[in-house]
Amino acid sequence: MLVEFWQNFTHNLFKPLLLFFYFGFLIAIAKVPFEFPNALYQGLTMYLLLAIGWHGGEELAEIDLSQIGGILGFIVVGFVLNFLIGTLAYLLLKYMTKMREVDRATVAGYYGSDSAGTFATCMGVLATVGMAFDAYMPVMLAIMEIPGCLVALFLVARLRHKGMDADGNMPHEPGYTVPAGARPTVVAAHGADPTGGLSLEMTPQRRAETEGTPNGRLINRELVREVFLNPGICLLLGGIVIGFVSGLQGSKVTGVDDPVFVTAFQGVLCLFLLEMGLTAARKLKDLRAAGRGFIFFGLLAPNLFATLGLFVARTYSQLTGVHFQLGTYVLFAVLCGAASYIAVPAIQRLVIPEASPSLPLAASLGLTFSYNVTIGIPLYIELAHLITSQ
Repeated sequence: MLVEFWQNFTHNLFKPLLLFFYFGFLIAIAKVPFEFPNALYQGLTMYLLLAIGWHGGEELAEIDLSQIGGILGFIVVGFVLNFLIGTLAYLLLKYMTKMREVDRATVAGYYGSDSAGTFATCMGVLATVGMAFDAYMPVMLAIMEIPGCLVALFLVARLRHKGMDADGNMPHEPGYTVPAGARPTVVAAHGADPTGGLSLEMTPQRRAETEGTPNGRLINRELVREVFLNPGICLLLGGIVIGFVSGLQGSKVTGVDDPVFVTAFQGVLCLFLLEMGLTAARKLKDLRAAGRGFIFFGLLAPNLFATLGLFVARTYSQLTGVHFQLGTYVLFAVLCGAASYIAVPAIQRLVIPEASPSLPLAASLGLTFSYNVTIGIPLYIELAHLITSQ
């Protein structure tokens, strides 16, 4: 297995995909005065989401209706698993780092989601090695992006109930200030509590004000739209629908657009990875403030969660009799082992302004994304070979 992994790793190491990623990394390290145009980055992201959806929709049009039940079951499993991964990430961060609780909750949300960029890179690698995957995996990408948003919202809502202040500090954390409207009550054990042994009981008015959204409710219309109708999910699902309808009409329709959504995919992905290399290198400096435990978590998480995803997929296949293509296992591992840098940051900006905006991205982009696209994907391919041969 080690020999096969090394051959696979070195085979992909000098492919254009990774070379562009390394190039972006080196530009940032060398401090070359180069900025990737934001409009171009947004355009590349739009294209990749639409192209992934288009390709998946075309393939979905050829799926036998008798397979729908097994596919829907696997999608539900993926959703639940990513929710559990977000919760597990929070527990790991609790014991591995000294981060503030609100930052732990936010980072956990990032890891309970997935990464369209990592997914697209994995698709590119699978195409170069000729490894097939099931057509519904782009749907999994859309569905498995949602749990991380819910995990972050739930955890932060609990913290607000416990008296988190406007700066995101908890009563036992340095710099804490008693929120207006909190009703302090004396408790027996004082210890090192910066509140002087006071337990903060939230008044109904204060609880409503800090419930997580501007109108005092944990879930409101604006938040639902941000979670379920964010631009990334809409573009991906829109591409799936368009590809599906086009696929039903046959090659006379899909063939016209293949040069745009299939042939050009690799080239656009190379430019996207150039920008990702730039961003990842610049985010690494933010890790210094988080400590070694956080850095270790950023490298441990993709291996742990991707391996968990592989075993869950294999178990589901054995229990239900649903057959998965080998590339499906690899993509599912990537969906479990990657961390968001598009959807969850948007949610954080909207309803968790107290959390650090840089620490989660430093881990998800600087460490986890970099690890997955260089070492992780070849490793997951070998692990998929291993578990499917049992």
